[in-house]
Amino acid sequence: MTLPTVKMPTLDQVRDVAAELGMNFSDVDLAAHHAAFAGGVAAYNLIDQTPDELPRVTYPRTPGARPAPEDNRYGAWYIKTEVQGAAAGKLKGKKIALKDNICLAGVPMMNGAATLEGYVPEIDATVVQRVLDAGATVVGKTVCEYFCFSGGSHTSATGPVHNPRRMGYSAGGSSSGSAAVIAAGEVPLALGGDQGGSIRMPSSYCGIYGMKPTHGLVPYTGIMPIELTLDHTGPMSANVEDNALLLEVLAGPDGLDPRQYGGAAKPYREALGRGATGLRIGIVEEGFGLPQSQAKVDALVRAAAERFKGLGASVETVSIPMHRMGNAIWFPIAAEGAMVQMMQGNGFGFNWQGLYLTSLMDKHAGWRDRADELSDTLKSTMLIGHFMATRYRGHYYAKAQNLVRRLRQAYDAALGRFDLLLMPTLPMVATKLPAPEAPVGEILDRGFEMLPNTSPFDCTHHPAMSLPCGLADGLPVGMMLIGRMYDEETIYRAAAAFESGVEWMKQTA
Repeated sequence: MTLPTVKMPTLDQVRDVAAELGMNFSDVDLAAHHAAFAGGVAAYNLIDQTPDELPRVTYPRTPGARPAPEDNRYGAWYIKTEVQGAAAGKLKGKKIALKDNICLAGVPMMNGAATLEGYVPEIDATVVQRVLDAGATVVGKTVCEYFCFSGGSHTSATGPVHNPRRMGYSAGGSSSGSAAVIAAGEVPLALGGDQGGSIRMPSSYCGIYGMKPTHGLVPYTGIMPIELTLDHTGPMSANVEDNALLLEVLAGPDGLDPRQYGGAAKPYREALGRGATGLRIGIVEEGFGLPQSQAKVDALVRAAAERFKGLGASVETVSIPMHRMGNAIWFPIAAEGAMVQMMQGNGFGFNWQGLYLTSLMDKHAGWRDRADELSDTLKSTMLIGHFMATRYRGHYYAKAQNLVRRLRQAYDAALGRFDLLLMPTLPMVATKLPAPEAPVGEILDRGFEMLPNTSPFDCTHHPAMSLPCGLADGLPVGMMLIGRMYDEETIYRAAAAFESGVEWMKQTA
């Protein structure tokens, strides 16, 4: 006989729950409510005894292992393994790394967090299944920032990730390891995630190509969420063609992610040879001259934009004043939304019908007993998110989501005149990694200072790509191209023209 997992609460337990909810009952009424629990508890036990609806794992693998320090010079690998994909396909012969917030069945997943260490998922994320079906070989999981809450590469519980372009400097975050292993030449392709810029920021710092696709184009199924309206996953690569190739494999509905409300995979590589002739590019004035902008970065990006003229594009400046509000609109959504969904909601929260991974929810819930171990960047976000959600009733989260529509319209109006918008990916080049005992203020600054240009497009859902365009003091500078919804093709067209027409490492300041 199977004993029930969910036990009938005692009368005192129901009284405690009532008190938590601010309810007061007479003994008679409380007893009636207690008796009514029986039917509900029976329903919960029936659910408990029914098999879960999880995707089937189809490719053999081993758990892999943590690499030795001498095999992990930049601190970028969490686990090295090898999962062979199909015998043929678009990605046959390609090695690919996975950001460690992506589920790879049977292989440990830490998501940068000590509180999640030891978790082993039982499914492959949809993106993993797709790259394996396309013939790729998954060679490991890359370090990411502590629950992905940092634009710098200094917050993972496994230690900092160093920029292969210059040791001791940030690789960017939160897809820090994915960018670093590509920049180091260890793999040509990796998967990253982007809620505030976490594909594009490390791509800019490390001098690689990173695409945040249109929200929902690539299924997020099987990836640890942060905030449903901000979650994106996408390709990171050493060149434009591989980036487009990988998106061809990743894109399209999987039937499990309800955020996929439009868009299917396209033959993106067909756009690569079309050149930039005839493209209309708008340089967004408000993306330059930010308080934290470095003059050399702004100058290199403006010079790169001018080079598009030599490639046949028309280029002119456009003003989008609301862009300067974009990071402010993003902030309440990220802080309150992540606190309510990812932390209090154990990752997945409520009120959607996508795939829930209950094993991950159960493991992640343990953070409450170890909150002092969380990174300072995560603590800071949680503190203000909880304060605003509880003291102001979620008012500002709601208002920010309303304002997203106006922000989206502002970009769309400009994209009615131009095929692409252009600005610096980040206002700066890679910064020095904070020392192990750095003050909290420095840790927070290095984690959040680079966000203003990337974060708005996580709210508005426009596709955006970072591509390297020069070196400032020997460190890569990223240029960001933003396109219309589901028009990744035009971004790839322009990026490929720039890649073939401009030797970016010779553009210096």
